[in-house]
Amino acid sequence: MSEVFKILVVNPGSTSSKLGLFENERMVAEKKVNHPAEETAKHPQIMDQVDLRRQVMDDFLREHDIKPHTLSAVVGRGGLLKPIPSGTYRVTPPILEDLKSSKYGEHASNLGAVLAHTFTKDFGIPSFIVDPVVVDEYNPLARYTGLKEIPRVPIWHALNVMAVVRQTCQKEGFDLKNENFVVAHIGGGITVSAIERGRCIDVSNGLEAGPFTPERSGALPTIQLVKLCFSGKYSEAEIKKLLVGRGGLVNHIGTSSLMDVENRINDGDKACQEVFDAMCYQIAKEIGSYVAVLRGKVCRIILTGGGAKCPPLIDNVSSYVKCFAPIHVVPGEDELAALALGALRVLRNEAEPCEYPA
Repeated sequence: MSEVFKILVVNPGSTSSKLGLFENERMVAEKKVNHPAEETAKHPQIMDQVDLRRQVMDDFLREHDIKPHTLSAVVGRGGLLKPIPSGTYRVTPPILEDLKSSKYGEHASNLGAVLAHTFTKDFGIPSFIVDPVVVDEYNPLARYTGLKEIPRVPIWHALNVMAVVRQTCQKEGFDLKNENFVVAHIGGGITVSAIERGRCIDVSNGLEAGPFTPERSGALPTIQLVKLCFSGKYSEAEIKKLLVGRGGLVNHIGTSSLMDVENRINDGDKACQEVFDAMCYQIAKEIGSYVAVLRGKVCRIILTGGGAKCPPLIDNVSSYVKCFAPIHVVPGEDELAALALGALRVLRNEAEPCEYPA
């Protein structure tokens, strides 16, 4: 009988902590704990919330009668770190130092590794992170833009994308190291990636490039953007909010909800229909460009993320790109499972833990 590994997973968000308890691949308990604004306001710096979030984890274990020392591993969502290859990383002092200092930016996900490591410190349990958003395996040519002062950098849905690629390979009998995929993660942000033999050699930056999204502007005509920035109508902060948060569908039709969009289209809103069609058109165009990056050698195009739950979007995008490769749809994103499986591969000696460079 195979060994059963108990894995605790924590995915800290700005207003919530998502927790999962796994026995090997099976999730046996799950909980989302919301953190009211008045609670987080008492801890203005992200790292000030460590004790608060650790208490939530301890309470979760007590609720399910789990003694911390019986855990095989604790896994946290990877935060803003230096660019690193895809993989499962053991939490080490250099990771903790970069996250605690917010060296590469401050975000709630920075808490993931720090929280996981508290169990290493208290109980000697291994702690890991898996595929943070800064995973960078770019082909050198992919870094270039027309200005040497502005190289392309990847910020993308690495955790979910790599998880669904592995899931697709397992389901359909593909060898990850021998096949290529184009993956579109469609949510509030959208990233499209070229996965070549298990490596993401190119991907659209989810904050500043690619198609426009429910709430982001995507790539824009640069001269017009410069004129807008110097028009005197907007502050720097307001421009940034237009690009990320108030762009895309929000800017055009006042909503980021695909369900609202569907309802309005069904009610005959032609303007809404056209904006929605334009977003799908841009997603398809981006997918086509990444098929070209892989020289047309693609075994599956994968559509995933929350947007993959919207049938009109899937049908619209597929109508453009089904000529390139079969479409595989993986709705939603199961980040807790992706984190647990990353740790499980290491615990089973199916993969070596990666070392974060000091």
